[in-house]
Amino acid sequence: MLVDREVRIASIGHAVFAAIVLAFGILGVLHADFGPIWEPVANDVPARSALVRVCSFVCVAAGIGLFWRRLAALAARVLLGYLLIWLLAFRARAIVRAPDELGSWDGCAEMAVIVAGAWVLYAWFARGFASGETGVRIARVLYGLALIPFGIAHLVYVDETAALVPDWLPAHVVWAYGTGGAFLVAGAAILVGVFARPAAALSALQIGLFTILVWIPVAVTGTPSAFQWHELGISAALAAGAWVVADSYRVTRATPLR
Repeated sequence: MLVDREVRIASIGHAVFAAIVLAFGILGVLHADFGPIWEPVANDVPARSALVRVCSFVCVAAGIGLFWRRLAALAARVLLGYLLIWLLAFRARAIVRAPDELGSWDGCAEMAVIVAGAWVLYAWFARGFASGETGVRIARVLYGLALIPFGIAHLVYVDETAALVPDWLPAHVVWAYGTGGAFLVAGAAILVGVFARPAAALSALQIGLFTILVWIPVAVTGTPSAFQWHELGISAALAAGAWVVADSYRVTRATPLR
């Protein structure tokens, strides 16, 4: 049985995802610029300022709506639709323009993880095309595909990845290869459907640990650069999206908040 459509919060992952989306919307309003999940956007994009406001409004409205029982379905539908448009208009187009650049695939994969999280929530709360069990399956496939570029990037840029490993951990290169391989194995497991549930859970844990062990310490110590703040935001969003997908393997019926 899928999630009861009368619930307010389907899972902890749902709550975290909604909070992250809302936070990005608030940041967009305060700084009058795109939040991490929307970047990069060229300065010469037509009506860039208006687009910033639209992105911020969608995030704020969807973030609030996902916490509100009667608006959860609408919020999930709007957020998913907007994210899909963004994925095709900006991320997928980058692959078409530069298919030989790993960064194009990696950027598309980042947005795909967030889309997958939104798609699970849409599948739980909304009715319509590709909702319900079909929507959950689509979200899982999208998530599994997204893990492949992550793994390849870790292996191709092993030195850069190793440099991010906390100093207190030994064998930085081993960790770089290990996390890259883990992404590839998890993506394959989810796509094939063999040990998919633990693969989704462990990959979400791995992404979450990147946020906790790598980017949060960078943000709270020293003077982080704009790039580091951006990476923290992206990492948090990826962790939230991955968490929702992992929840889709165990959530059958949610318990409403009292």
